[in-house]
Amino acid sequence: MARRRVRLPTRRWLNGLLASLAMVAATTGIIALLGRHIAPLHLLVLYLLAVLPVAVVWGTWLALLTSVLSVLAYAYLFVPPFHSFEIADSESGVALGVFLLTAAVVGELAARLRRAALASARLTEEQSALRQVATLVARSAPASAVFEAVTREVGLLCGADLARMERYETDGTVTGVAAWSRTRGPDPLTVGTRFDLNGLSIAREVRHTGGAARIRNFADAPGAIAQEARAVGIRSSVGCPIKVAGRLWGVIAASRRSEEPFPANTELQITRFTELVATAVENAEARAELTASRARIVNAADETRRRIERDLHDGVQQRLVSVVLLLGAAQTKVPPELDELRTRLGHVTTELTEALDELREMARGIHPSVLARGGLAPALKALARRSSLPVDLVVHTETRIPMRIQVSAYYVVCEALTNAAKHAQASAVRVVIEAADGVLGLCVHDDGVGGADFVRGTGLVGLKDRVEALGGRISVESPHGVGTTLRAEFPLTEADRDSVKPAEVGD
Repeated sequence: MARRRVRLPTRRWLNGLLASLAMVAATTGIIALLGRHIAPLHLLVLYLLAVLPVAVVWGTWLALLTSVLSVLAYAYLFVPPFHSFEIADSESGVALGVFLLTAAVVGELAARLRRAALASARLTEEQSALRQVATLVARSAPASAVFEAVTREVGLLCGADLARMERYETDGTVTGVAAWSRTRGPDPLTVGTRFDLNGLSIAREVRHTGGAARIRNFADAPGAIAQEARAVGIRSSVGCPIKVAGRLWGVIAASRRSEEPFPANTELQITRFTELVATAVENAEARAELTASRARIVNAADETRRRIERDLHDGVQQRLVSVVLLLGAAQTKVPPELDELRTRLGHVTTELTEALDELREMARGIHPSVLARGGLAPALKALARRSSLPVDLVVHTETRIPMRIQVSAYYVVCEALTNAAKHAQASAVRVVIEAADGVLGLCVHDDGVGGADFVRGTGLVGLKDRVEALGGRISVESPHGVGTTLRAEFPLTEADRDSVKPAEVGD
């Protein structure tokens, strides 16, 4: 009990003491008024009205102090000889002793009930916070959203003024990935800032021991983190490691500006959240690896298409062109009396020309050379011209588009036009492509019979894999009898330098 008393802030004790004095005085006044009609000894129990609130709000020690003050006030004012603490009447002495014992027991019970209620409330609050974060993890929310939610909940549950999550880097530094502050205004702990681990810090202690750590004072401590802590008024901090797949990934710390230390169970509270962070990091890494793997597969397939198209163009097509030219030259040299031979050579030339055209069309489907030469807009324009349906094509781009995204966008439009012509019974198609705010969006709408979905057709499933492999999203709205609308979005990144200039097309 003494340990708990020392930990209470001075202001809280002063407020409790003032409240105790006020309630004892008020109860004394009530007893003085009622004492004219009722024996004051019977009213002694009314002092419990002062003891109970103090016990509930400020705890056992102030409740016991209130009980003593109540006994002293009663003995001084209502027990003969008056205005003296001497008790001549044994009955009054026994009554005061019984009251003091009863008040102490009642105060302790009230304080325990208060602590139990607070513990239950904290547990409920903690479970609610854990459920919220677990829901984010289960929904595969972005890791940054999980980091922010965990940091906020840890700060609130621990009664901290600030909280921060940091990731360990391979060069021995740490980078802030999330921060929370109880006060509004600019965040004093900048996310993205990198610090070295020289000097005093929770990050250094956790990195050194692999376990939880506490720092009770940053005064005169060396290091950039300690300097930042003093700059924002932090006096003490507590932190726990975040371990992902057995390796030390990062640390989360809660800090206070007051002198009041964190409770003994703070590390346990934080640890429950670090497990969710670890799961979120593992999920994010798995998704990133899956996306990268799918992207590698798509890129490999596109490269294979590009090589086949180039081999067809530079090899078979060129040889067929040469054969057609040779046959044409031979046909001109056939003597007039061999008219039937000239006719046969003409038929062969025609068949070879048609075969060459079919081969060129097939090569365009494998990988359109115009896409590599001129970019997305000219390739789509050529695709729209070859379509058996009228195509209203609008392309607006205000940024450079990575080649891999251009290829995927081209095949999405190509598949949508093919489906509209073969299955939708459509009479017209509208294609709109726009690049803005770091996203390339495309929309293909036809006025056909509808009924398309990702389950029935392997073509749409392939498009879904292609789009999602590049971190994009694709959706289909196809009510029966209304038509089909296919939408896709691709994130544009600066990392891919294989791009072409912007273009605008309107047909």
